[in-house]
Amino acid sequence: MMSPLRSHFLGTEQGRESKSHSRVGLKASVKQKATVFSTLGSEKSLSDSKKEQQWKTSVYSSITPVCFTSPLIEKPIGKLWLRSEQPGRRGSGVHLQESMPQTPPFSAMFDSSGYNRNLYQSAEDSCGGLYYHDNNLLSGSLEALIQHLVPTVDYYPDRTYIFTFLLSSRLFMHPYELMAKVCHLCVEHQRLSDPNSDKSQIRKIAPKILQLLTEWTETFPYDFRDERMMRNLKDLTHRIASGEETYRKNVQQMTQCLIRKLAALSQYEEVLAKISSTSTDRLTVLKTKPQSIQRDIITACSDPYTLAQQLTHIELERLNYIGPEEFVQAFVQKDPLDNDKSCYTERKKTRNLEAYVEWFNRLSYLVATEICMPVKKKHRARMIEYFIDVARECFNIGNFNSLMAIISGMNMSPVSRLKKTWAKVKTAKFDILEHQMDPSSNFYNYRTALRGAAQRSLTAHSSREKIVIPFFSLLIKDIYFLNEGCANRLPNGHVNFEKFWELAKQVSEFMTWKQVECPFERDRKILQYLLTVPVFSEDSLYLASYESEGPENHIEKDRWKSLRSSLLGRV
Repeated sequence: MMSPLRSHFLGTEQGRESKSHSRVGLKASVKQKATVFSTLGSEKSLSDSKKEQQWKTSVYSSITPVCFTSPLIEKPIGKLWLRSEQPGRRGSGVHLQESMPQTPPFSAMFDSSGYNRNLYQSAEDSCGGLYYHDNNLLSGSLEALIQHLVPTVDYYPDRTYIFTFLLSSRLFMHPYELMAKVCHLCVEHQRLSDPNSDKSQIRKIAPKILQLLTEWTETFPYDFRDERMMRNLKDLTHRIASGEETYRKNVQQMTQCLIRKLAALSQYEEVLAKISSTSTDRLTVLKTKPQSIQRDIITACSDPYTLAQQLTHIELERLNYIGPEEFVQAFVQKDPLDNDKSCYTERKKTRNLEAYVEWFNRLSYLVATEICMPVKKKHRARMIEYFIDVARECFNIGNFNSLMAIISGMNMSPVSRLKKTWAKVKTAKFDILEHQMDPSSNFYNYRTALRGAAQRSLTAHSSREKIVIPFFSLLIKDIYFLNEGCANRLPNGHVNFEKFWELAKQVSEFMTWKQVECPFERDRKILQYLLTVPVFSEDSLYLASYESEGPENHIEKDRWKSLRSSLLGRV
């Protein structure tokens, strides 16, 4: 008997296929939903190693637990256990004048333990409110750490410290409060407000202050959406630039760069808001305008490699707009030494991070929708095999986030229960992909592949080899557990800076990856389809799944009847 959903929207299926055995390893009884904090890949591990040999086209197809990585050594550092790896190569960056400190790329900022070993001169264990061990800064009072950030005539903080403190300080105070303190220290201590101060001294300190402000505006530009930040910035740069043409040009260049970044962010957020406001459930669109959705993703893009390239465009664009501070602000809690407020009792500024999470979920639901839509079983099987090929190409590119979203979509219950469809699918390649993203042993296989991609990026001879797009929810989880597992403050009230070295190391690696420009040609039609085509809601997915392959038990039958009644108004 023809189902109401199929007869009304999708046409008739020619004949009924014979009953097939269920696909091994799929658990149709478990309801799973694609979210950033859930892994929907199969929990099973691949026992038959011969399947891996069937797939040799991947850059990483020969991965074993020891490939693409130097040996990891677990070594204790204070209360933290950190992973030791080979440090990245150190490079030099642009600086204002010959005497200014080098600005290495993010990949070179931290050594194997998360510290910069050249940061500090030999010092006593306690120095001016800062506590060191083996020349590494482990803790300090908040005031001493702020003081350590501010340049003097004879001192400029290493970029590693600047990044780490600017990232972590927002757990204790607003950025505008920190900026106010920095401005005060610069103005008062260096006598910038004194008209009779030594001009030669000002000429020595001004480039260093300007360099610090440049570091701040380039790495954490979103802090300056706050008018209080901009006021302090303008005040301090005005004092620096007065009377010096060279400094005026540098200030103007820094300010223009900041304004461009903030304008680009505003434009990006407007586009996201427009996409979000026009998104509707696919079933609703089918009921009102069935002619508006007459093609599937294979019609829009028949080549899996091209689709993987366009997915990579979306991933890198959205990654690029995530500020490093969003990883910290996502987990901001009340400071135990602040009885009045949390640092972010206003609004957690994590919009771009959340938009990226929503993209992962959308892609998972898009995959499930495209699989559940076709009327014929062979077309559904073809769609599954298409997405397996897309996932494989994502893996080869180094786009692990799209890879995991596709796997998640194919493992959603409305898809995994389609046993007759899966029986027609050649699953060897999919099994290998699932094996690489297997969550067992804390995603050991994936982490090994990620290190391989990161190493390839470091030694890349082309822009394509530089691409590393991590499985984002796992990155967030790692940062979350680091934040939850270690206190922000020590019993004596000191800031636990040892924790923040490791936090900064993880975030700085992400910063390196997100700065890669996508080398693939953009296809606007495919991008438009991926970003705007309506997808099924969870209930609509289940209904489409039941219409494709009928309910197998009383629970499914009851749910099917309920969904037909609520979504279609039919019994």
